Amino acid sequence: MRIWDINPGYLNRQSLLGEHRELHGIVSIISNNKKGYAHHPETRRWRGYGWALQQRHGLLAAEMTLRGFHDYSPVVSPSPEEIWPEIFPEIFIDEPGQQFQLLTAKYRNKEQGRIPLPQNSQQLWSHHKYSVLARDQNLYRKLGRAVAGSKSAHDFATLAKTLTLQLRQRPTPGSLRNALHHMWGHISDYSSLSKGEIASWPLPRLAAEIARCALLKKEPYLMHSTALSELQAWIKPPPQEMPPSP
Repeated sequence: MRIWDINPGYLNRQSLLGEHRELHGIVSIISNNKKGYAHHPETRRWRGYGWALQQRHGLLAAEMTLRGFHDYSPVVSPSPEEIWPEIFPEIFIDEPGQQFQLLTAKYRNKEQGRIPLPQNSQQLWSHHKYSVLARDQNLYRKLGRAVAGSKSAHDFATLAKTLTLQLRQRPTPGSLRNALHHMWGHISDYSSLSKGEIASWPLPRLAAEIARCALLKKEPYLMHSTALSELQAWIKPPPQEMPPSP
């Protein structure tokens, strides 16, 4: 039983669909107080984090959609009282950097994910840069400078954790649109639309058009970007604080 913390774009088809099934299993165990696997470390670390399970499912579903799969099984948070604030488990069974190592061993001579497993910090950063830009422009610039001089495995592990935690943050609307406009630059030549025409588009429509063009033309940079799927899982109305009980 495994729920990964790194972006689902790194998972191959079998792992992606497998995590989707296992997440539903954990939700069922927690929601219905089932005994089977109730004490498994993966189940225990997600107990009380219903909103986070729901959001991880959204990330999996967005990646599945990008790859041509359909998700007909939405997850209803087993802990609706925790929709606000948005929180994730603080515990990792394996640190994010170790998760990349585990996948490298698991996928040796096997099918890879949509995003190739990174061999160094520079590749890891290039995969995540638009996701970070959609959340914190200052951090985007800071990490870009830091990664330029990164060489050690320690730097990779630190960066992997920083990026994993950063992608748990909700993108701000202005920064999200800015990131999407940067992504549009990679596929603008493949579309009959101009930047001026798409400037006022709603975010869901803009993100969908970028994904459509990227898939159609197999645009290499965006096809290896976490943002191509994960941003779509966040483009929805922010949760409202639960009203007090009467």
